[in-house]
Amino acid sequence: MLVDAIDLSRQLIKCPSVTPDEAGALDLLQSTLESLGFTCHRLVFSEEGTPDVDNLYARFGEGSPNFCFAGHTDVVPPGNLNEWTHDPFEADIVDGILYGRGAVDMKTAIASFVSASECLINKHRFNGSLSFLITGDEEGPAINGTRKVLDWLSSAGEKLDSCLVGEPTNPSRFGEMMKIGRRGSMNSVVTVNGVQGHVAYPKLADSASHRLIRMMRALLDDPLDNGNDYFDASSLQVTSIDINNPTENLIPGSAEARFNIRFNDMHSSDTLKNWLKEKLDKSAGGAVNYNISTRVSGESFIYPPGPLSNLVADCVQQVTGERPEMSTTGGTSDARFVKDHCPVCEFGLVGKTMHKVDECCKLSDITALTEIYEAILEGYFCIES
Repeated sequence: MLVDAIDLSRQLIKCPSVTPDEAGALDLLQSTLESLGFTCHRLVFSEEGTPDVDNLYARFGEGSPNFCFAGHTDVVPPGNLNEWTHDPFEADIVDGILYGRGAVDMKTAIASFVSASECLINKHRFNGSLSFLITGDEEGPAINGTRKVLDWLSSAGEKLDSCLVGEPTNPSRFGEMMKIGRRGSMNSVVTVNGVQGHVAYPKLADSASHRLIRMMRALLDDPLDNGNDYFDASSLQVTSIDINNPTENLIPGSAEARFNIRFNDMHSSDTLKNWLKEKLDKSAGGAVNYNISTRVSGESFIYPPGPLSNLVADCVQQVTGERPEMSTTGGTSDARFVKDHCPVCEFGLVGKTMHKVDECCKLSDITALTEIYEAILEGYFCIES
């Protein structure tokens, strides 16, 4: 059996696996891996208030080290189908370009790793194990996915020694960037309470909107930091301000703002919560007139350049002729969970079209990605070419 990365990519894209629906993608992946000799475990996790999620852990071999490929088969919704030039779940190929939801993020990376794994298994004898940790919950709340699979692995005595995540890491051209860490992400909602009143009699009211403006200004006036050797400066972005006041002559009695903080390793979510309280309390003049809630998507982390990241960079340079920048930019990924279990880094395709209409990638990039993954495996298991 020869697994062609492009053919498998197309088959996976044709599975409309919008979070949390598995839609046959994990079934396809499982059957393909089992045909290569992998032992597969389907893991369905549940939590009240969230949808059940189907996950897959597969392993070839029993020895160590265990090299794991992590990723997700779930995709974001396609949006308005009329805006697509090509059906998002037909996997059309036109002029050397593969179109479809998941063509970049990240079904092609999964297919490339399967193909690379088959090459390793068929060509070489090696000491150690290959594994796949694939979730259907990366694009969703990420509650019943990778984090719980990792907990299951720990309880089962299953150890990962190194992990490569196949998220799209390149901003504009293939081979220019890999990820060795990620910023943390914290979402907050501030609700300010005042006293409603007539705009002509402001002394009889307490404007919640004015209080909210002062509080947001206090958060935005000074930067959190200036960044460091591995991270850009942390960023606070106000994403929504809601007053719900359709009347021109009414001073609002309540107002709400939502904001996100993407933070580097100079902070933790706990230190940021303390910083927010100090800033908001001071701007509120000591009055208890607001509430704040926070949700942390992940803490910042960094794996400074080391054996795994250097191996990945070497293999990217070997195939593309360009040494990738080791970066921590971009959003969050499931590497934020893996980093507590083993060294992890990320390398995948060009991300310009991820989550967009007509998501697409070059067929040549899929082929190159497969070559890079194969070279990484050979380098990791000390196999001479």
